[in-house]
Amino acid sequence: MTLINLANPSRFLALSARVMPWLTAATVCAFIMGGVQAYLSPDDYQQGATVKIMFIHVPAAWLGLFAWVLMSLAALGTLVWRHPLADVAARAAAPIGAAFTLMCLLTGSLWGRPMWGTYWVWDARLTSVLVLFLLYLGVIALWRTIEDPTRGARAAAVFTLVGAINIPIIKFSVDWWNTLHQPASVLRLGGPTIHVSILAPLLTMVVAFTLLFLTLHIAAMRNEILRRRLRTMLIMQADAAGA
Repeated sequence: MTLINLANPSRFLALSARVMPWLTAATVCAFIMGGVQAYLSPDDYQQGATVKIMFIHVPAAWLGLFAWVLMSLAALGTLVWRHPLADVAARAAAPIGAAFTLMCLLTGSLWGRPMWGTYWVWDARLTSVLVLFLLYLGVIALWRTIEDPTRGARAAAVFTLVGAINIPIIKFSVDWWNTLHQPASVLRLGGPTIHVSILAPLLTMVVAFTLLFLTLHIAAMRNEILRRRLRTMLIMQADAAGA
């Protein structure tokens, strides 16, 4: 089945119904494996047990960025290719991305208190991630404000593409500015700087959180498709009653 075939919402619903149980099972298994590895991983010689906040903070940060990139691709699908599921995918991803971004901010504050002596500083990385969270709230509000689905989809798509400028700012903020936030320690040209005893559970948790995102996203897309079908049926019934 090609992506063009999936442009049909009915086909998407049928395929996702078959995939969801397997994806849910894989998510649960990944979290069990990651949780055990995180529990057995050693404390850091400087940070102590607080280093384990990384196992939630890093995946949440990655998915906060990933969700907006996904929404940007969906925005192109809405504006350029008029893909019928593009706006559905973007609208379903926004609340999930906002939740992961908020989780990133909260866990970062908890991690920053013992390391930096404060819960918050107007650091380039922290501030740009806060801007991302506000962008999520803005695009969600935009969808809810505009009643016409077509106009709302286009306005949200433009807003999303403009907001995508913030993604490279978040990624390279630690390189461009003097910040308290540590530089990249996993995805870097010289290879990871984290010891394997910490890196292995971290990567497992990244996989687990990514599977969780995919599970929630597909479920949200299914709900959005059904919601739109119900809305169409109600409009048709209202038109028939008024005729």
